[in-house]
Amino acid sequence: MKFKPLVVMSFALSAFSILVAPLARAAIDEDVHMLQSQWDQIKYRKPKTEQERDFEALAQTARSVRAKYPDRAEAEIWYGIIMSTYAGAKGGLGALSLVKDAKQAFEHALAIDPKALDGSAYASLGSLYYQVPGWPVGFGDDKKAREMLEAALKLNPDGIDPNYFYGDFLYRKGEYADAKKALEHALKAPARPDRPVADEGRRKEIEELLAKIGDKSSG
Repeated sequence: MKFKPLVVMSFALSAFSILVAPLARAAIDEDVHMLQSQWDQIKYRKPKTEQERDFEALAQTARSVRAKYPDRAEAEIWYGIIMSTYAGAKGGLGALSLVKDAKQAFEHALAIDPKALDGSAYASLGSLYYQVPGWPVGFGDDKKAREMLEAALKLNPDGIDPNYFYGDFLYRKGEYADAKKALEHALKAPARPDRPVADEGRRKEIEELLAKIGDKSSG
């Protein structure tokens, strides 16, 4: 059977796409895992005095990964997480441009794929909205924070991170009973085999916050 040249070319391109697509997915998975692993180590293993320097260096790497995968929400999410955590380590007004950059990355991730990484863009953007000062200094907005965090929980109701952020938000709003409920649910989250350092660190943060709620309740 003879194929016309155009048909043969189309068949070859289709076969090439089938082969290349899994390789592309594996490449971004590896790069994102690298960012994730380094973030875990800096956030939960490095002394506070070293975190600003190390997050600044990791931010450079995240920029490269983001540029490499401009149409992938995973790269945008981890760029935003790293920039926002770098901002927290840096502190002061100089951090405001970093959190604005992170906000744009999370918004871009939501535009690409809101379900990526179990809705992590919603959770991370929500955490920015309640932690960043409001107008005229920043873009903080408690109403938007609640909307983002609840959207994250719809996609990942049992996840440790969205429940932690929601609990932290409710604690700051003085809604202690609901905060406690969210945090206790976070502690029941299944372990993430590829993120034992992050799980250990997050659980410690949850327990510290629950202790604060206990102090408020007994006070």
